[in-house]
Amino acid sequence: MSESTKYKIGVTGGIGSGKSTVCRLLADMGAAVYDSDARAKALMNEDMALREAIITVFGEECYGEEGLNRAYLAAQVFGNEEVLARLNAIVHPAVRADFRAWAEVQKSTYVVLESAILFEAGFENEVDSTLAVMSPLVERVRRTMERDGATREEVLRRISHQMSDDELHRLSTHTIVNLRMDYLESDVEQLHKRFCYEAGR
Repeated sequence: MSESTKYKIGVTGGIGSGKSTVCRLLADMGAAVYDSDARAKALMNEDMALREAIITVFGEECYGEEGLNRAYLAAQVFGNEEVLARLNAIVHPAVRADFRAWAEVQKSTYVVLESAILFEAGFENEVDSTLAVMSPLVERVRRTMERDGATREEVLRRISHQMSDDELHRLSTHTIVNLRMDYLESDVEQLHKRFCYEAGR
């Protein structure tokens, strides 16, 4: 639970679920949205303490003239849960602190923390309420294939490494099913009204 006076919503969902679309709709309705994945990538370049910590654990090769060597770092953690956990233990606290500072200066009625790994990273402790975005598997696969140019097998493999919809439903305060855009817009509008009410209590 967030200790801040600013009301915070955590939005999560598996690949291809429409999580980013929901966040964009909430932003259009006036919410401030924090993209944790984008900010993590930025912080790994901009935050000097974070850079030093990554270099200490993973080596000088992590950074080049153009900044973070993503391919090198990805190769270090690929398929190794223990090494990935070490990287996350360095990066997640920096993202958490960055989100807290960002949230406090926002003028919106409530703020949104968008994270594909909201529960895995413990970010649910930074928010007051959570929203899981879900969609049928066939739709998730189709969207991700179109977006990323990936094969069906590649998408299914990525999905298999993510939290299941059943688990997300169990952990989240709210859930929303993304079937069609017109339905989604209506559902998000209702959630926005609810979040505004909760923020004003």
